[in-house]
Amino acid sequence: MRGHRPGTGRGRQQQCARSVRDVAERADVSTTTLFAHFPGKEALVFDRDADVEAELVAAVRDRPEGLGVVEALRAHALASWVLLAADPRRDRFTALVNGTPALREYGERMWMRHAGALSSAIAEELGRDEDDLVCAALARFVLEVPALATGRHDPRATVETVFDLLINGWRSQLGPDAG
Repeated sequence: MRGHRPGTGRGRQQQCARSVRDVAERADVSTTTLFAHFPGKEALVFDRDADVEAELVAAVRDRPEGLGVVEALRAHALASWVLLAADPRRDRFTALVNGTPALREYGERMWMRHAGALSSAIAEELGRDEDDLVCAALARFVLEVPALATGRHDPRATVETVFDLLINGWRSQLGPDAG
């Protein structure tokens, strides 16, 4: 049924509350302590949120001298995202997130925060305004790479192809007469 979200409502809220208590009990901490470290129950699933953002920003800011921003992001993607694409747990995690509206929404908001942080880092490194459209677009394109690599036969080749496109541009991929 369109607009109907199964599993929501009071019963779902009680189930989530029990689940959070269960997590706290298994971790041998109180729910208060648990929420002191995780702002919400969705954050329990995306526990690497801050690390992922820090790694993206570091890929730009801490890149070796002479290495361009896009090449540094390519190296980061090859070193981290290709491994994730091959992780056998990824399919279960993706199904959990995609099958849970609150997790899917949280994940999308998290990824957009990462895009903002990455865009700011790129702009700073290139001496551009913080809200520079080119930097924002590059950050968004880069953050689409994991989704594009998911389910592909060769995630490494996918990452290389997408970054070649980002570096060399659309016309060079199709030849001089391409539009």
